Amino acid sequence: MSARVRAPELRGRGWLNTGGRDLKLSDLRGKIVIADFWTFCCINCLHVLDELRPLEEKYGDVLVVIGVHSPKFEHEKDPDALAAAVERYGVHHPVLDDPELDMWQQYAARAWPTLSVIDPEGYVVATMAGEGHAEGLARLVDDLIATHEAKGTLHRGDGPYVPPAEPETTLRFPGKAVLLENGNLLVSDSARHSLAELASDGETLVRRIGAGTRGRADGPAGAATFSEPQGLCLLPAHAAEVAGYDLVVADTVNHLLRGVRLADGEVVTVAGTGRQWRSTVDDHAHDALSVDLSSPWDLAWYDDRVVIAMAGIHQLWWFDPVKRTAGMYAGTTVEALRDGPLAEAWMAQPSGLSVSADGMRLWIADSETSAIRYVENDVMGTAVGQGLFDFGHVDGPASSALLQHPLGVCALPDGSVLIADTYNGAVRRYDPEGDRVSTVADGLAEPSDLVLTPAGEVLVVESAAHRLTRLAPGALSAAGASTVDGPRHRTERKPTDLAAGEVTLDVVFTPAPGQKLDETYGPSTRLVVSASPPELLLEGAGTGTELSRRLVVNGDVAGGVLQVTAQAATCDADVEHAACHLTRQDWGVPVRVVDGATARLPLVLRGLDA
Repeated sequence: MSARVRAPELRGRGWLNTGGRDLKLSDLRGKIVIADFWTFCCINCLHVLDELRPLEEKYGDVLVVIGVHSPKFEHEKDPDALAAAVERYGVHHPVLDDPELDMWQQYAARAWPTLSVIDPEGYVVATMAGEGHAEGLARLVDDLIATHEAKGTLHRGDGPYVPPAEPETTLRFPGKAVLLENGNLLVSDSARHSLAELASDGETLVRRIGAGTRGRADGPAGAATFSEPQGLCLLPAHAAEVAGYDLVVADTVNHLLRGVRLADGEVVTVAGTGRQWRSTVDDHAHDALSVDLSSPWDLAWYDDRVVIAMAGIHQLWWFDPVKRTAGMYAGTTVEALRDGPLAEAWMAQPSGLSVSADGMRLWIADSETSAIRYVENDVMGTAVGQGLFDFGHVDGPASSALLQHPLGVCALPDGSVLIADTYNGAVRRYDPEGDRVSTVADGLAEPSDLVLTPAGEVLVVESAAHRLTRLAPGALSAAGASTVDGPRHRTERKPTDLAAGEVTLDVVFTPAPGQKLDETYGPSTRLVVSASPPELLLEGAGTGTELSRRLVVNGDVAGGVLQVTAQAATCDADVEHAACHLTRQDWGVPVRVVDGATARLPLVLRGLDA
């Protein structure tokens, strides 16, 4: 039996959602604690926030969730940006600000997100990487309750969460916007779980579609509910007439697409089951209401259908409102940057879409690679961006320009594209003719979308300022743009030292209590390995079904990043009508090639033992 590990003390720059109080582990003694290591750019982390909500509600008198914010991007180190994100995503538990990843290292986290479970006596009893652990956590919490009630070490009662004051603004963290035929603007008011129609001034509220509370109910404008809606897409008249609605909404946290009839605001679910996608990749058309989606973030009408930026699984999907079918359009679900045929391309959290004026090119804001990608002639390319770990604010030739987590794009009539460069607080412009990037405006608060009016004005959805902002006249002219040679960043995490030559990669997977591996639909496990630079691996890259892989590391390469994606299918054991589950995790593991270093790289897909 292994020795129990005492949980490291919680220390950081400060706390949120505690009423100004600093917490220590001793303050939480007697409670079951889940430390959630997250960063607010990460879609998998946002999924975990939603998975934890029912547990917090069910076990509120014995369970305390502590969010430990360990940032990836430079912008995420800003305490004001973190405070905004905590409100934006409805985080209703204490959050520790860990800007230098000290707690991340103390708890030996390797991936976003990572969960560490601490028992009422202060010992780490479980560590889990990735998402999809709600059921396993519930069973573990039940076991800990039984054990520690018997021992007398469980203390019931209220936790340390103190809600912040409720703000008063017309919009709260708006996400996306579209221009309506009457000149008004329709905005996804994400933190208010509704759609807001504003007059042409971009300020006056005309009406609201949605009750303003988190939910997934269809019905009239005043009764329907959404959960953090984002992308909006107006259908062409011929499609709207057949479909019976005018607008499609990416209802992000509900993992649904909703249809809205603009005449009266009636809302109907048009795609998705409400379950998050945890399946296998296929190229078939499916009944739209029978497929699981995963955090649809933006929408665009392209190739005679609605294309969906499926941020949660790093793909593009399509939805046909006339045939009422849906399916995968581009990407493999591997989180990385790779161009090529649509079925082979890799993306990382696509979050913004816009179609060129001639309808030929679909522009994509690929946020986690800080890249602007495009689809044309069934091939994906990259205009700006270098990968998962390189970002900054640098203008000039596209090959060396840097962005920081862009969430929106807007194609212009001249063939160029505006970029909502969200974490740089800027609007950037990419000119394909000159293959260059310039800065059009800066000093903005997390711009997340852009709208071009018929008069040539550009409105910016300034999300963290809770408003729409007009760019200054002339900003889009050559004289109005500037060239910024700003900071260059690379996400630096402590690298793992590996020996040159043969290395064994072991992904350790333990099914949750009450589950077993499931091979009903084929092999129960899948492992995808690649490297950046590719020369780092002489052998071992590719896809297979075993969670152990022989790699050959190139001794002539000093280091790089191993990109590993693993998944495992399980089902409930010894239960009639057993439910199926898919556990999945993506790792970007920085490595350094060192003589005499270890020849084994262990990763934990799901660990229920510390």
